Amino acid sequence: MSEMTPNLEMPYILPSQAQKHVTHNEALQRLDAVTQLVIAARLAHPPVNPGEGACYEIAPLPTDEWTGKAGKIAVRQDGAWTFVTPRPGWRAVFASDFRLYIHDGTAFRVYDATAGLERLGINATADEVNRLAVSADATLLSHAGHGHQLKINKASPDDTASLLFQSGWSGRAEIGLNGTETFAIKTSPDGTSWQEALSVDAAGRVHLPQRPIARASTPVGTATPANGSESGFATMPLSQGGFALGATAAGGGKSLIVPATGIYLVTLKAEVEPSGAFSLAVKAGTQAVATLRAFSGPSARHATMVTGLAAMTAGDPVTLSHTGSATFTFGEDRTEVLIAML
Repeated sequence: MSEMTPNLEMPYILPSQAQKHVTHNEALQRLDAVTQLVIAARLAHPPVNPGEGACYEIAPLPTDEWTGKAGKIAVRQDGAWTFVTPRPGWRAVFASDFRLYIHDGTAFRVYDATAGLERLGINATADEVNRLAVSADATLLSHAGHGHQLKINKASPDDTASLLFQSGWSGRAEIGLNGTETFAIKTSPDGTSWQEALSVDAAGRVHLPQRPIARASTPVGTATPANGSESGFATMPLSQGGFALGATAAGGGKSLIVPATGIYLVTLKAEVEPSGAFSLAVKAGTQAVATLRAFSGPSARHATMVTGLAAMTAGDPVTLSHTGSATFTFGEDRTEVLIAML
């Protein structure tokens, strides 16, 4: 039978042993030192005035009374030093910072309960996908004396690194690198159907693929529209953002339907041969938004244009309104309307 306990190395009281109280007191002293262990400091040499019962972790290359005791715990008892060998897994609080340390078989190391966490839920439940989950009215990320960056990294170019904004757990907007290396902003009405509202390529060029833009051309041919008539368009050589041709106008062609409410830049181009005073106006609903006028005539055929700004409403039909007497050459790049939402 061993004379010492296997873990704390406390002496057993042996049969017929004299002065049993000495052995018993030695065991109590060891228990008093290592139970609720508090280490005053890590030192390589004994302190000048150690307190009774003070414990120290002996650093490498110790000197004086601690020579050859590196890695042990020095305990001050009855004016002398007692040495205890810590085992892997022993816990201690260091008085210098009041942090918990755990012995790793070589020395005491700071124990960080949050280091290497696989998941963390703060007032919420984390899972395999949402490894960090926070339920709060706000989340504060602040500086530590300088700036602050939030870094979102993806594994490969075709993966996603983004911020997703939800309503009722259904996506409504997303910002970031969505399966490409191009920064983009996407929106959705239902979390299923997504539209790319803006993208910025690696060269810094900004693209607005949903911005309402149209180039609407009149039916090819030459005509002299009747005074007070309205005509429309035949084709859209350029279109994005929801522009579409609508109902047939009384003077031929179809109206152009405004897809969204906003401020629009409107340019009217015309190739015209006036036989007297005339006007040609772009109308959105009942309002004229860009008008060409001539107050006398006749004159030779010529090209002319006018640009204006107008507030338009989604669903407004855009048509051409004619007054006076003039012959127009219709068709692409002859008489047409260019319109873009600002």
